[in-house]
Order: sequence, then C-alpha cells, then structure tokens
Amino acid sequence: MERSHLKTLISRMSEPRKFIQVILGPRQIGKTTLVKQFMDQVSQPTAFYSADNQIENGTDWINLVWQAARFKYAQEEAKEFILIIDEIQKIPNWSEAIKKYWDEDTWNNTNVKLILLGSSRLLIQQGLTESLAGRFETMYMEHWTYSEMKAAFGMGLDEYIYFGGYPGASHLIKDEERWKRYVSDSLIETSISKDILMLTRVDKPALLRRLFDIGSQYTGQILSFNKLLGQLQDAGNTTTLSHYIELLSDSGLLGKLDKYAGNYMRKRASIPKFQVYNNALLSSRSNLSYDEVRSTPKLWGRYVESAIGSHLINHAQKENLQLYYWRENNLEVDFIIERNNEYVAIEVKSGKASQTAGLKSFKEQFKPKNTYLIGGDGIGIEDFLATNPKNIFK
Repeated sequence: MERSHLKTLISRMSEPRKFIQVILGPRQIGKTTLVKQFMDQVSQPTAFYSADNQIENGTDWINLVWQAARFKYAQEEAKEFILIIDEIQKIPNWSEAIKKYWDEDTWNNTNVKLILLGSSRLLIQQGLTESLAGRFETMYMEHWTYSEMKAAFGMGLDEYIYFGGYPGASHLIKDEERWKRYVSDSLIETSISKDILMLTRVDKPALLRRLFDIGSQYTGQILSFNKLLGQLQDAGNTTTLSHYIELLSDSGLLGKLDKYAGNYMRKRASIPKFQVYNNALLSSRSNLSYDEVRSTPKLWGRYVESAIGSHLINHAQKENLQLYYWRENNLEVDFIIERNNEYVAIEVKSGKASQTAGLKSFKEQFKPKNTYLIGGDGIGIEDFLATNPKNIFK
C-alpha cells in the first residue's frame, strides 16, 4: 500500500530547487518502504545507504557514500542523482558533515539531491537547527491510521482499537501472545535501546523503562509526577521525568497532554495526562486478552479513548495542532485541540451514554469554536478515526 507521503516526496524531489528532504517517524511505520517505493517510481538514478551499523566509522562513512554518489552522478552523466541515507542520527556530528558536502555540491553545481531518514526526532531536529538552517524540509510519518490498516490488512474497528497500527505486526494478531512478544521485544525495546539509550545520555535507564510501562498503563489518565515518582519507587525528580517523557515522545512511544487553562504558564505547570502514540503499546503490556478487554465495558472505554487520543497526537505532529485536556472539580473534557488560535473540545463515549456536562461547562467558560461528542449520540468512532482532525476546524 502506498501512503500519501509518497506523492509528496515524488513532487518535492522533482522540483528544480534543492532542499534536503528529512523524513522522520517512529520505527516500523514504513519509512524505508516509502523510499523503496520512491526509488521504483522515479526515473532519476538513486542510491540507498543505512547508517544503522556505522556509529564507529562516523563522518568518514558519510564521506565515502557521498563520494560514491558523486562518482555515479558523473559516470552516468545524469542531470541529477538522489542519495538516500537511513538512520542518519546514528552518526555523531552528522549534520556538520552533511552541511560540508551539501555546500560543496551547491558551489560546484553538482546536482546530488539528498533524502535523510531518522527515527529519533529530537536528535534529528537538533542537527537540523544547529547546522542545516535554510537547507531542509521535513516530512513526518505518523503511526498508521485506522483507514490505512483497514485498507491494507482488512482490520476491523475493534481490532484496530486493541491492536493499534503497526503494519509489520498485523499478521500476528491471530496469535495474541506471539503478537505481544513481537511488539514488546522488536518494537518497544528496540526503540528504547537503540533510539534513546544508545544515542542519548540517560542516567537512569531502568527509570525510563519503568516510566514507559506505567505511562502506557495509565494512557488517557491524569497522573501527577509526584504520584508517579511514588509508583516508580525511585529517588528521581520531576525534571528528570519530564526529560524522559520528552525522549519517549520523540521516539513515537509515549507523550503527554497538558491541562488547558487559557494561560500558557498554567498549561506548562499542570498535571499531565499520558497518551500512547499507538494502542499496540497499551495492549502489548497488558495481562488481559482482546476478548477480556472487549467484554469489560469500562476498560474498553479506556481503550476507545486512547485510540482517539493516539489518532489526535499523531496528527498533531504534522498538522500544527496543540493537544490538551481540561478538568475542573468533577468536570472533565477528554481533548482540547488548538490550531491557529482556534480551539475545539472533544468528549469521547464508548457506550450509549452521552452525558456532556464537561463539554457544557467548558463551552460556557472558554467559548470554543465548536464542541464535539465522539461515540454515543455524537460522531461515530469509526467515522472520526477515518477523518483528519484538522477538518473539524472548517
């Protein structure tokens, strides 16, 4: 299946003006597949290299692959040549080396175009802003949506809510124990060990892993850092936890929502609400089976809300959306979405009940552009998961 990103990449790379195309996204969501499809469809000569095992060789390795690209460009007498480097963040000081060779080619009118892929958004963005300002465009590939999983694998709504959107794991869902092991070992642990611990200074790796376990367990719930520290049974502090949450979020695993208060400083000081980027991260850590979760209405409601949250938090990356929650006394609204200084409120109901006291109170206090109920008597859950959230601002 071709995701919409392929058309965008082909269009950008066909333009005469050169920008470094930087493709970011979590592991196992199709970045490498995207560039392979791209290579099959374009007429320009291309070369693909992976930096995954080149940490020790460092920038010398970048020099070798770039010289190979220049050689092929000259040998084939091509109008342009496309060099693709995967997992670029694995190379220390990669951005300085890229800048050096890119600027040399620009000066010498050597038309080598560049695509960089990376799974650690924080490390990539640091390199881009430090060295490559004005030379790059980014494309963020989010976790697979319900519509994509349905079209590619025939996944039903309830299956998506529980098993989430990892395409590589979809063929294992009939053997749930095997599916859980694959997600835990090949996706979660690999992301933590290779994209965080190997590349970033983490003084307490056990604390970071435990934070992910508890945060994914409490997805969709509000949990203060002080209470979280008690559960972690660690002598860390809230600053450390905030940093670790940022690392987990940049790897597409676990993020947090701040409380909406109509005031920026109060938002930052609020108790966070955790949110996994993919419901597979919640289900794979649970001791309960799909059938057990589906037959427990209150628990299933949590999964439904988390699926809506993951849909929102993934689209927030590429659609310039700010995502919050709201709570005052016993009243709560699940999600507040802000875009271009406009905001809407969303409440999620998995059953027939449609109590909207929280929405009503929020509307009276903050006068949002619109309020929405997902489930119950409102917008169908399946319909909402098939929609780009930015469209609700129209």
